[in-house]
Amino acid sequence: LCGDLQMQVPFTFSLLCLQVIKCKAAVTWEANKPFSIEEVEVAPPKAHEVRIKIVATGICRSDDHVITGALVMPFPIILGHEAAGVVESVGEGVTSIKPGDKVIPLFVPQCGECNGCLSTKGNLCSKNDIGSGTGLMPDGTTRFTCKGKAIHHFIGTSTFTEYTVVHETAVAKIDSAAPLEKVCLIGCGFSTGYGAAVQTAKVEPGSTCAIFGLGGVGLSVVMGCKAAGASRIIAVDINSDKFAKAKELGATDCVNPKDFKKPIHEVLIEMTGQGVDYSFEVIGRTDTMTAALACCQYNYGVSVIVGVPPAAQNITFDPMLLFTGRTWKGSVFGGWKSKDSVPKLVADYMKKKFVLDPLITHTLPFTKINEGFDLLRTGK
Repeated sequence: LCGDLQMQVPFTFSLLCLQVIKCKAAVTWEANKPFSIEEVEVAPPKAHEVRIKIVATGICRSDDHVITGALVMPFPIILGHEAAGVVESVGEGVTSIKPGDKVIPLFVPQCGECNGCLSTKGNLCSKNDIGSGTGLMPDGTTRFTCKGKAIHHFIGTSTFTEYTVVHETAVAKIDSAAPLEKVCLIGCGFSTGYGAAVQTAKVEPGSTCAIFGLGGVGLSVVMGCKAAGASRIIAVDINSDKFAKAKELGATDCVNPKDFKKPIHEVLIEMTGQGVDYSFEVIGRTDTMTAALACCQYNYGVSVIVGVPPAAQNITFDPMLLFTGRTWKGSVFGGWKSKDSVPKLVADYMKKKFVLDPLITHTLPFTKINEGFDLLRTGK
């Protein structure tokens, strides 16, 4: 029960806290199959957990990577990790968040105690489920069941459901006036791309940048490079339909590798003289990762891997690319310490320090999630 029955707490409220919620969720039963809208049972939050009513959730390529097998996770699973919602209930010991609060779930938690959280050099909390991919809550169990079967969580969030349960370290309280259908993008896409430029790479005023991939995250990198004062921002994509949006958000040049017979890194070096100061791979392909490294300045260029690397693939590259002085970096969630930074990013959005509307191409009802993924896969 929620408390001692002798306290002045209504007994009916105490029982309410223990209820299982039945709701709709998009369940992925196996790889390379469409989402199935099912009725699932969502258990109440345990100690230091939070149950959230999801109001809006974005579609991210990382979710699709699980379906195709490029990112290995256990099935069946409820995917989704870019969302915003309202707290429905909290477990014992939760003090920082209360029912009714507007929140954003965090696929990179912030426990505040591990080396990653305590260091000023990184942001990847050791409590994350990205590398291990257990698909379970920190206590080793799940809060979802469907048709009598346990359903796995996805990187501690699982937002393709009307209700989800997350650990207290994996949720951030945000401005109560924030529009959830827009700031949900701060849960992954915008923060990941924008932060890769301003937080991980630390792009400098007057610098030159190249961004490989112009999905939502890539466009957010463009916005970050512009905000940092880059003088030249070269957007690279094999889909020229994306160039107009890239230029709207700050790209100075747009390049389609299909328009050239020579390797794209050679094209970029010719365009800039000695290569770009900063390059960003925002696709998740090994060939574009090496191309992004090769296109940056041979001595002091910095290349950042933002796209999720495909499983069971290795990179082969000429070590001279690094020997001459280039830096190769990775960036998870834009380098932001999640619980600290997400509320501040939402506040900056409310102050109109950046825009999110251009990143939203379609708004669909939850039951059309498969159509949403078709739009993603066709580059629309």
